[in-house]
Amino acid sequence: MTKRIIALTGGIATGKSTVANYLASAYNLPIFDADIYARDAVSIGSPILKAIAQRYGEQILLPDGNLNRQKLGEIIFQNQQERQWIEDLIHPYVANCFLQAIATSTAETLVFVIPLLFEAKMTYLVTEIWVVSCSETQQLQRLIQRNHLHPEQAQARIQSQLPLAEKISRADVVLNNSSTPESLLNQVDVAFQKNTNLS
Repeated sequence: MTKRIIALTGGIATGKSTVANYLASAYNLPIFDADIYARDAVSIGSPILKAIAQRYGEQILLPDGNLNRQKLGEIIFQNQQERQWIEDLIHPYVANCFLQAIATSTAETLVFVIPLLFEAKMTYLVTEIWVVSCSETQQLQRLIQRNHLHPEQAQARIQSQLPLAEKISRADVVLNNSSTPESLLNQVDVAFQKNTNLS
């Protein structure tokens, strides 16, 4: 039987983690997260971290040798070319991790949390696409609060991604996270059970 592979995506700070945590706790589904793989890609001693240090100099590293994410963020969220360079290094590594998960997991349904699903052209990995959305105002407020950013910094991060409307237009399921957490989780239940019946 072919696996059911749900891609969970959406804009930054729209509520992807909330949905992923719920799918794990309520349905016991294994969650595989692109952000975790992306962190592994730049772990100390990795070829990708060495390439980043060569490009930006040793000041891109923390005293303990780890990547200074804040400093890198300042570079790539202001510069489209530099962001593209970083993504071209990291996305193939992340995609390979997902392919290994598909090959080795015994679960019938897998959840892949991939914030940059469309940008990284990883839709070929999954069987259905769920987009978590909310209003632009909510997204901005949540991001400012969560990451302690200035409004301009938060706006730059939102604008670095594909517009949410475009992600919604390419989704199989849209989860609207504009009201209460209960409302969001009810939508998750409906989407999961409805598509379970199709498989």
